[in-house]
Amino acid sequence: MRRIVIRRPGGHEALELVEEAELAVPTGRVRVRVAAAGINYADVVVRMGYYEAAKGLYPMTPGFEFAGTVDAVGAGVSSFAVGQRVVGISRFGGYASSLVVDPRQLWPCIEGWSFEESAAFPAVYLTAYYALFKTAKVEPGERALVHSAAGGVGTALLQLCKVAGCPVVAVVGSAKKTALCRELGASAVIDRSSMDLWAEADKAAPHGFDAIFDANGVSTLREGFKRLSPGGRLVVYGFADILPRGKARPGLLDLAWNYLRVPRFSALEFHNRAVMGFNVVYLFEKLDLANQSMTRMLEWARQGRIKKIPVTAFPVEKAASAHAALESGTTQGKLVLTF
Repeated sequence: MRRIVIRRPGGHEALELVEEAELAVPTGRVRVRVAAAGINYADVVVRMGYYEAAKGLYPMTPGFEFAGTVDAVGAGVSSFAVGQRVVGISRFGGYASSLVVDPRQLWPCIEGWSFEESAAFPAVYLTAYYALFKTAKVEPGERALVHSAAGGVGTALLQLCKVAGCPVVAVVGSAKKTALCRELGASAVIDRSSMDLWAEADKAAPHGFDAIFDANGVSTLREGFKRLSPGGRLVVYGFADILPRGKARPGLLDLAWNYLRVPRFSALEFHNRAVMGFNVVYLFEKLDLANQSMTRMLEWARQGRIKKIPVTAFPVEKAASAHAALESGTTQGKLVLTF
């Protein structure tokens, strides 16, 4: 088998491709021959050594999602059969050509979806689902705003807002990303590169937003909070702004400066508004919750209520190039590694 190993945090050179013996299959487990593994911004942060949940795990293999074919089943497993196409989640380890997992971490692939499209699904949709339905607890008719709307989680949020009956305003960083957001259900798209973000947001929602979903973490939190209507929720699920664009591994001074710019909120200014945050990786071990969410969303996908998003594939040998592309902030949809 082949897998990417990060022996110690660093730049793109830290992504080392190694060859190892095939994994044995214990009782109650399933081995998957991985065809594609999803790439998430969290993987970049893991490589840099700044991801809290990965502390103390090096040397380690990054990756939270994958798709492939069942290669072997251990004794006692009846839910999957050899040769079955599956999609799954893992708390790290996904950048590998072979994985042994609990069958509760697997689901049948959606008919008509490729392995690349399937591998791009779990992590971003579980994040979006938890943000919308468990954290913000949106109701039909509530107005939402989504930052970084053409990215992985952003495109998932747009589609799930549509499923939930919530009009949604998308924020993107370039004009080339607006068409995708409109296609996925955005009622308005704000291009930050050519528009005044907050002036346009005020036009789109004069009375404020009921829910704002923000993975920037620095530049937009304060102004977003001001645009919440009474009872509004600001949901934070990432801090991409803390890591300067174009640096394979920012220094501690860069991080410290951006960390100091993160807004702090006082209870005195809430006025029936809320700031909420989470990291979905800590929920991957709650397999009952993951199963409930994934089963529901995979059914929506089978019904056509969730559409495929653009996927850009890189062979595993080009993992460093994939990370560099994601760090650039210019990509749309999801990136995946293929084996």
